[in-house]
Amino acid sequence: MKNMENRYLDRLSDLYPTIAAASTEIINLQAILNLPKGTEHFLTDVHGEDEAFSHVLRNGSGAVRSKIEDVFGNTMSVKDKKALATLIYYPKAKMEQVKRTESNMDDWYRVNLYRLIEVSKRAASKYTRSKVRKSLPKDFSYVIEELITEKAEVSDKESYYNEIISTIIRIGRAEEFIAAISELIQRLVVDHLHIVGDIYDRGPGPHLIMDKLLKYHSVDIQWGNHDVVWMGAAAGQLGCIANVIRICARYGNLDIIEDGYGINLLPLATFAMRMYKDDPCTCFKLKGTDRPESDEMQMNLRIHKAISIIQFKVEGQIIERQKGFHLENRALLHKIDYQKGTINLEGKEYKLLDTNFPTIDPKNPYKLTSEEDEIMDRLVHAFVGCEKLQEHMRFLLAKGGLYKVYNNNLLYHGCVPLDAKGNLKEVEIFGKKYRGKALYDVLESYVRKGFFALDPKEREDGKDTMWYIWLHPDSPLFGKNKMATFERYFLAEKETHVEKKNPYYALLENETVVDNIMIEFGLDPKEDTHIVNGHVPVKRKDGESPIKCNGKVMVIDGGFSRAYQKETGIAGYTLVYNSYGLLLVAHEPFESTEAAIKKENDIHSETVVVTRVNERRLVGDTDAGRKLKEQIKDLEWLLASYRNGQIIEKL
Repeated sequence: MKNMENRYLDRLSDLYPTIAAASTEIINLQAILNLPKGTEHFLTDVHGEDEAFSHVLRNGSGAVRSKIEDVFGNTMSVKDKKALATLIYYPKAKMEQVKRTESNMDDWYRVNLYRLIEVSKRAASKYTRSKVRKSLPKDFSYVIEELITEKAEVSDKESYYNEIISTIIRIGRAEEFIAAISELIQRLVVDHLHIVGDIYDRGPGPHLIMDKLLKYHSVDIQWGNHDVVWMGAAAGQLGCIANVIRICARYGNLDIIEDGYGINLLPLATFAMRMYKDDPCTCFKLKGTDRPESDEMQMNLRIHKAISIIQFKVEGQIIERQKGFHLENRALLHKIDYQKGTINLEGKEYKLLDTNFPTIDPKNPYKLTSEEDEIMDRLVHAFVGCEKLQEHMRFLLAKGGLYKVYNNNLLYHGCVPLDAKGNLKEVEIFGKKYRGKALYDVLESYVRKGFFALDPKEREDGKDTMWYIWLHPDSPLFGKNKMATFERYFLAEKETHVEKKNPYYALLENETVVDNIMIEFGLDPKEDTHIVNGHVPVKRKDGESPIKCNGKVMVIDGGFSRAYQKETGIAGYTLVYNSYGLLLVAHEPFESTEAAIKKENDIHSETVVVTRVNERRLVGDTDAGRKLKEQIKDLEWLLASYRNGQIIEKL
């Protein structure tokens, strides 16, 4: 043990080779501990709505407007504040618009440069100079640092700053500088971003959202069930691939697969057009779109039906292969009477709305035809071989997981499976029983095995686990008794469509249950702790509140997805956790980026204070602060070792 300690100290002395170096770092870290904590931004269930997501990211759920208000208060008109906010969100596009009407651009540049510098000073004030320096855009780092840093040694500060700004304008770099400083403000107002699941499906731009997240300065992601099904597809799991294509077809978003990821769907389209040529496919109409009928739409309907039938077949095969999943009741094709056009479910016979099944062999309904088999084989190679998709999935694996505990908040997408009494439900995974945190941990380990395991059986089990997470009643990311995809397509009877939620959702106002969940994940419910999750849209128009259990739980899926906004009455909730407390922000539907620039329309948002602290929270009160305190302790140990001669300075 003593030898290990000496080796650790020796390694530490490589980083801090002298008493002076160790002392300086202790002072620096101690100073950081006393700065205000950075602002955290929580978003969930963005579901491919790229424009709305991008705007909320740019405005920090009102954080930029708040900074403008702090700086200018009543000294600037509401109109000018809106114009300045729009400039910060969309600097290049806004300047192009201004140039069409503004006669004296030099004056406009000068006024807005001064305004932006003041806002950036305020945004930078809670960080160390070192951290701000690392955030500065490369091309203008020195100049921006000069402008936002007070210079005590300069006697005529006004003249000094005027000269810098005049030079920027004179040499024709004002627009580039404004864009750079606007992006710096966006970067500084949010210190860390949490995505609490479901980046994918329904909306048209999940791949664009992923591209933005890849470049974001600080982010973590809690996987949603729609993310995990894409992960399974990228790993080559047949059920996941079929589900991904079916959902894209259902929402008229096959472009995501073909154009966004460059995956060829022509063999599937050719097959679908031939097999269902004279089939109106009325059960497979698109959802969430009012686009007129067209040849492309007709093809989409047929692809939708073809891939749905393939999905039901391959899912039946998975259920047969993975008997431990206990999903026998969800293999339905063998329960169809193909002559009568009916299906028997739980002892009751139902008439099917569609009885045209040219690819199903009633004697072996789950067997793919040779052509379907070839199509799926090609799709597996395409998904696994798609470089961009694999890059996005590697990012999800690197930055994500099924849950996260961060600064006394427990983040997960769906639920913690419970029994009817509110106890943690015991769930069998590959022959062993798990519940609560252990269930989350084992499922996450199998997701990673699906990508990285060397043992072929473990890798296949990992892939199948991603499909399990997508739709199993005991999956913490699904949390319903069934995924009624077949019933919704083929049966008119609404009672067959019902997906009963796990008792978790009915028990969210039960403080004992919520406290037990927090304890299970290592949190103390007596402290200011919260659970943040999404997954089930909060129907605000029906009077439902996202704040549960006296503020201990926040369900922040408010319907970013346009397909859900009629049900929810809003366009998404976000959370902002800054040094003053926790704020819940409710957003109205986002019109468009074009309208935001042209009309200077921000998303109209309402902010509710969930908690407000008596004393402003500092870095020292956070998880990062705890790590810094450990570093200080180690450095003080190193310092003592230098002074007592145990370690020799490396001069």
